[in-house]
Amino acid sequence: MPSQREIRRRIASVRNIKQITRAMQFVAASKLKRAQDATLAARPYSEKLDEVLADVASVLGGETHPLLAKREGNARCLVVFTTDRPLAGALNANVVRFAGHEIAEHQGDVTVVAVGRKGRDALRRLRVPIAAFLPNFGDRPAFADVLPLARLITDDFLSGTYDRVDLVYPQFVSTLTQRPVLETLLPIHPSEDTHGIPGNQFIFEPNPGAVLEQLVPRYVAVRVYQAVLESAASEQSSRMVAMRNATENAEELIDDLTLTYNKVRQANITREMIEIASGAEAS
Repeated sequence: MPSQREIRRRIASVRNIKQITRAMQFVAASKLKRAQDATLAARPYSEKLDEVLADVASVLGGETHPLLAKREGNARCLVVFTTDRPLAGALNANVVRFAGHEIAEHQGDVTVVAVGRKGRDALRRLRVPIAAFLPNFGDRPAFADVLPLARLITDDFLSGTYDRVDLVYPQFVSTLTQRPVLETLLPIHPSEDTHGIPGNQFIFEPNPGAVLEQLVPRYVAVRVYQAVLESAASEQSSRMVAMRNATENAEELIDDLTLTYNKVRQANITREMIEIASGAEAS
């Protein structure tokens, strides 16, 4: 049975941890609102850009740009998005596990571009070849921040290093739900589920080929940026929930330790009373 002093020290330690986790919960909650708004605001733009690309591609056909051309090779690149910092619940583990299953189920020449230190470290332990590593883009990612990554992926695809590029990231569904998803980035597959006007009813200036030449790199960067925003919102929501659960667990542990402390204190008082009574009888 621990002494009263040891129990008091443990209670004080748990209270300090509770203060830290509660503060981290509030910080994550404040960052979540901004990240969630940015993610939801960017989705309509990404969807509309997909529609425009489908309209242009319907006029020109699917083989008019090298980023739209399908290939027969098996060289594949997975761009895996995780966090740099810990204490994000099961977010990183779910993403890495999802990527690991994808690699195991589709055998071939697979290389990973890791965005985030947690994913890089976990994939290294799994002996997955990592072609490049970029740190996480932070709490306020800007569109200009993802352009080097988009350019790297595009250049490697055009040079023939990869025949397919997929994005693996946690999709923000709600505050309590973040779902790992895989989306094919290259070669580009224009969405067939569009609700716009058929492309042959548009007049493109100077011509459809020039429009497509400018549109395709923008499309790749926007898709990468959307994945970064989804990952940022998922990180903050997962961290907020994890810190809230940690705070609640600390409160329960404090209650249990307080109960144990009172039992030990009562036992000590009872023992001292018995010793006093026994001494009085002996005298």
